[in-house]
Amino acid sequence: DGLVKKFEKDKFMLVMRRSSLKEVQQKQFSILEEVKTVNIGNDMSVTVSMGIGANNGSYTQDYEAARIAIDLALGRGGDQVVIKDEAGTHFFGGQTQAVEKNTRVKARVKAHALKEFIASKEKVVCMGHQMIDADAFGAAIGIYRAARALNKKSYVVIDQVTSSIRPLMNLFEQAPDYDENMFLTREQAKEMVNDETLVVVVDTSRPSYTGCPELLRKTKTIVVLDHHRQSEDVIKNAVLSYIEPYASSACEMVAEILQYFSDGIRIRNIEADALYAGIMVDTDNFLQKTGVRTFEAAAFLRRSGADVTRVRKMFREEMLDSKVKGETVSNAEMYRDHYAISISPKSDVDSPTIIASQSANELLNIIDVKASFVLTDYQNKIYISARAIDEVNVQRIMERLGGGGHLNMAGCQLVDVSMDYAVEVLKKTLDDMINEGELK
Repeated sequence: DGLVKKFEKDKFMLVMRRSSLKEVQQKQFSILEEVKTVNIGNDMSVTVSMGIGANNGSYTQDYEAARIAIDLALGRGGDQVVIKDEAGTHFFGGQTQAVEKNTRVKARVKAHALKEFIASKEKVVCMGHQMIDADAFGAAIGIYRAARALNKKSYVVIDQVTSSIRPLMNLFEQAPDYDENMFLTREQAKEMVNDETLVVVVDTSRPSYTGCPELLRKTKTIVVLDHHRQSEDVIKNAVLSYIEPYASSACEMVAEILQYFSDGIRIRNIEADALYAGIMVDTDNFLQKTGVRTFEAAAFLRRSGADVTRVRKMFREEMLDSKVKGETVSNAEMYRDHYAISISPKSDVDSPTIIASQSANELLNIIDVKASFVLTDYQNKIYISARAIDEVNVQRIMERLGGGGHLNMAGCQLVDVSMDYAVEVLKKTLDDMINEGELK
C-alpha cells in the first residue's frame, strides 16, 4: 500500500500510509533480515538502510526528515531503519558490523581538508572525551604532530589524567623535544581558544561528552574525527566531520590521515607508540573490530618507530587493578540466561571505568554469554560498560539509557541514581527489548 520510485542505481523513494508504517514497525522491519537472504552470486550479504519522515507535516517537511534519517542510518553503519516522527527518533535493526571500506580516497580527501584548516589558523587545540583513554590520547597526539609539521602551535586538552594514559603522558613530559605547556587543563584551554583557533575533537562526536564542551562555543572552526556510530546528539557546527563506524579506533583513522597529510611529515617514536597503544587498547589486542586497514595502520606505525614491547610494558596492570577485575568477573550474575551483569566493587583504583570495560571484555569469554554489562559508581555517576561479540547490538541497548557506542562496544552514564536503581533499569531495558523481539 504505497508508491516506490527509483531515482538512482541504489536509491529509492517510498511514500506510504501511516497505517502501513505501523504495520511494518510491529514486525520490526523484517525486510532487514529478509534482504540478507538474497543470493545472486554476491560475496557479501545484501543490506538495506531506510530513513523515514513521519512528522504529520507537509510532503516537503517529511522528505527533509527522511533525508536526515537516512544520513543518520548510514552514519551508524547501515543495515537499519531510522524513523523521525513527532515523538522523536526511533531505530530498528543495525545488527550487522559495518563493512570495512577498501578504498582510501575518503581518508586522503579528509587529510587534505584538515591540512588546509590547520594552515589557516594560528594554533590548534585538540581534545577527546571526558575520562580520556589511550585511543583519544593517541589520536590527539597524532593531530598535535600534524599541526607541528605545519609549524603551528598545538596543544592537547587533558581534563583528568587517568592511569590508562599516565605512562604515555610521562613519556612526553620527560622528553626534551616537547613544550612544557603542550598539555592544557580545561581552564587553560578556555582562556586560550579564540576565533583564530582550530579545535579538533577526537574519539567522540557528542558535544556533552567532550573534555571541555565550552571550547565548541569559543570558535567557529571545529573538526570532528570519530569512529563511534552516530547518535542524534552530535556536534552540528563542524567545518569538517570524518566519522567512520568501520574503523577500529580513532588512532587508526588519524594514522591513515597522517600518511596523506604531508610527504615530509615524520612521526617520532613516542608519538607512534601513543597511536599504536590506542589501536591496541580499543581492539583488545587486535581481537575486536580489527580489519585489514587496522593492520595496515599498525604496520605504518611500526615503520614509524612504534615499539610493541615498550607499549606492552606501559600497559601492565597494577596488582590492585587485577584483583578488582577478578572480583568483578567472579561476582557476575547471568540474567535471562545470556546476559552477564556485574557491579565493579568500590576500591582505590585510579581508573575504575577502565577496569569495568576490561572486566566486561573478560566476561565475553564465558560460554553462552551474548552480552556483558559492568556497572561502576564513580564521581556521583553510574557508568555502564557494555560489550558483545556478534549476536547482540549493545549500542541499541545503551542508547535506550542515554548512551551509545558501537554494535559490540558501548556504554552510558546515569546521573543521580543509586546502583540498585541502575541495575533495575538495565534489567527492565533488556526485558522490554526481549519482549519487543529486538533481543533474543
